[in-house]
Amino acid sequence: MSLRGWRVYRRVRVGGAAIAWLVFLLLGLRVWPHAPLQEGLGTSTPLLARDGTLLRLTLAGDQQYRLWTPLDHIAPVLVDSALLYEDRAFWWHPGVNPLALVRSGLSMAQGGRRAGGSTVTMQLARRLYRIDSRTLAGKGQQIAFALWLEARYSKRDILEAYLNTAPYGGNIEGVGAASLIYFRHEAAKLTLPQALTLAVIPQNPVQRLATRTVVGQAAAGNMGIAQNAELEAARGRLWALWQVRYPESARQQGAEAMLRLPALSRGSLPFVAPHLTDMLIAQASQEGVRSADGAIHTTLDVPIQRTLERVIDAYLKARAGVGLRNASALLLDASTMEVRAVVGSAGYADAAIDGQFNGTLGKRSPGSTLKPFIYALALDQGLLHPRTMLKDAPTSFGPFTPENFDGQFVGPVAAQDALTRSRNIPAVSVAARLSQPNLYQYLKMNQVSRLESEAHYGLALVLGGGEVTPEELARMYAVLANEGQARPLAYTQEQARLSRAGPVQQLLSPAAAFITLDMLRQTPRPDTGSPAQPPVAWKTGTSWGFRDAWTAGVFGRHVLVVWVGDFEGASNPAFVGIDAAAPLFLRIVDALRAQRLDPGEMAHSQPADLRRVEVCSATGSLPDGLCPARAETWFIAGKSPIAASRLHQTVWVDASSGKRLCGSEAGSTPNARQVVVEQWGSEMQRLFRQSGLPRRTDECPNPTWDHAMTSITGDGVGATRSDGPAISSPLRGLRYMLDARHPQALLLRAEAAAGIKKIYWFAGDSLLGSGLPGESFAWTPPRPGDYTLRVVDESGRADARELHVDLLP
Repeated sequence: MSLRGWRVYRRVRVGGAAIAWLVFLLLGLRVWPHAPLQEGLGTSTPLLARDGTLLRLTLAGDQQYRLWTPLDHIAPVLVDSALLYEDRAFWWHPGVNPLALVRSGLSMAQGGRRAGGSTVTMQLARRLYRIDSRTLAGKGQQIAFALWLEARYSKRDILEAYLNTAPYGGNIEGVGAASLIYFRHEAAKLTLPQALTLAVIPQNPVQRLATRTVVGQAAAGNMGIAQNAELEAARGRLWALWQVRYPESARQQGAEAMLRLPALSRGSLPFVAPHLTDMLIAQASQEGVRSADGAIHTTLDVPIQRTLERVIDAYLKARAGVGLRNASALLLDASTMEVRAVVGSAGYADAAIDGQFNGTLGKRSPGSTLKPFIYALALDQGLLHPRTMLKDAPTSFGPFTPENFDGQFVGPVAAQDALTRSRNIPAVSVAARLSQPNLYQYLKMNQVSRLESEAHYGLALVLGGGEVTPEELARMYAVLANEGQARPLAYTQEQARLSRAGPVQQLLSPAAAFITLDMLRQTPRPDTGSPAQPPVAWKTGTSWGFRDAWTAGVFGRHVLVVWVGDFEGASNPAFVGIDAAAPLFLRIVDALRAQRLDPGEMAHSQPADLRRVEVCSATGSLPDGLCPARAETWFIAGKSPIAASRLHQTVWVDASSGKRLCGSEAGSTPNARQVVVEQWGSEMQRLFRQSGLPRRTDECPNPTWDHAMTSITGDGVGATRSDGPAISSPLRGLRYMLDARHPQALLLRAEAAAGIKKIYWFAGDSLLGSGLPGESFAWTPPRPGDYTLRVVDESGRADARELHVDLLP
């Protein structure tokens, strides 16, 4: 080899080695681990309704509207438009296009229109590294960083980052945020006219976007797409390029491509269901809230939400004269447990009512809205059926002496009527009989939060002594709608998916849930006096001191809970469930049905163990031959209590005087005849007298018939038993605290069958004294210890109760 040839060989070899090292270096830079381009860039969170409608768009941490959108989720027409307008050589240049730079420099030197020489990569470098490219040094730095980006990232990565950081006016960055703000839909749904518009904005956003007045909003800060000459000219240039590059697409679009577009803006961004979106933004880091795409896809139904807001606003304006200023409501689809509407207050921006507080999460006294679950548990535990007769009479439960809301007592009342008329005494009596679970345990099973100990509430829990949130109450009413099954509420589609895959807890039998809803459907509307048609199962509640008015219920497949009151707990006589909350509840139901937003009842089959049976109306027991009036009721096979009615008896009376005939008088009196009478116990007789409806009391002095009566006892549940006396006070299991310095008498009371005039009280074998049935007998225990209290009637029949007396420290 000649010397010259050797030199050429060495040059080629050195050059090849250099090229090899350069390739190796570039490959090393590409495969060496490096952070993704979006690292460090905050992102906005879009909150979307169940149909994809934008509810709210949050700001990123740096106060920018920026929504990182993968390249595959951006409409191809936008990608093609941006590259056609900004960088047609993007896919082959190394980050810098020398020809474009030279062309731009010559144009500026000749005084022509400024021609952009920056590539997409150079523009990305300027924004990522905050480079001032207006100087020669800055331009050099921009070129260096562009080459650095191309060496480390793929073209797709760079293009994706550019489209997500490009300026779209004010504090709007990236096509994801721009698409939502300007066109109210995702970047994947951009049309060609929209893509042409967005593609030309980043080159000169100040001139191509203008501050304009949006209907109903102030101009300040409403940066939007304005149809100005600069924008129209830029779109025209891009459309001309598009026609050349994509002639087929241009022929399909025709003149539509240059249609004028709506001028939407940041100022017109939606702010729907603010209480719900506030809550979900605060919970965004929790499982089931944010979806894989970074958005929060809620289960909210915008038309339903708007309806609730409109009805509540109109109702409160109409009732402002009685002090009704605030309300909350939550509506869910029980079939999916997805929340469809949340109204946390009557006005989010109204500071006078603490409007930003979400009332659906606030703990309040529920009043009587828990009563349906007492009856549902009693149905399951075999304590009653809908026609079981309960006692509505003055009753003490140890130190707790509840009263009815109206201060009156109606005497015997069927369980169904006791529930729909919201009678307190029967409800407390039934609750006192519950076991495993009782009401407190049932609330715990329903995950009612922040409950005190069971002893803290006692039986007062029945009448709203505890506190629940509207959300918790809605979840419990959904148990009735879902055949006794409990599932968590879902505010997002991800939560709904997790709920469907999760376990289901059976808290009530399907039969008990079915009957309870059926009883609630008999509640008459306050405006018509008749049950709602189509049916609505609903219950009202009023808290102690008139601080909260409630109505909760089930209609179609929806559960709705309405609260009216004051967040600060101020008392108002107008805060009565039936007067303040029920009309609002029913107006919402009527409005949703009028707009066909209620899809109707869920498909449920009648539980297999449910039957319809005929009972005696006066007793709720199986009718005998003397029962004058009968009715049908639901009956759970193997659970519901049922026995023959023995309330009615035949007696002989003098037809002319109506006087009762006893013994031989019945056979010797010529005009004697038999009549059917009701044999009520002493307490019911007294209650009937007080109500102006006395029953016959002219009993024979020594009754010889062997009868049993249907007693309505202090326990509140009618059951057929012998007509012996029944102790109603003290309660079973009571521990009496004796103050040795100031002993207080313990009041003993017992009821007796019809005709019994006197009863006798014993402590062990010691006679304490005698008294009248149904009246209190005062006794002071002489010392601490265990006592067996007995009551004996005139016929020798007795009842007993154990009592433990402790000495007060």
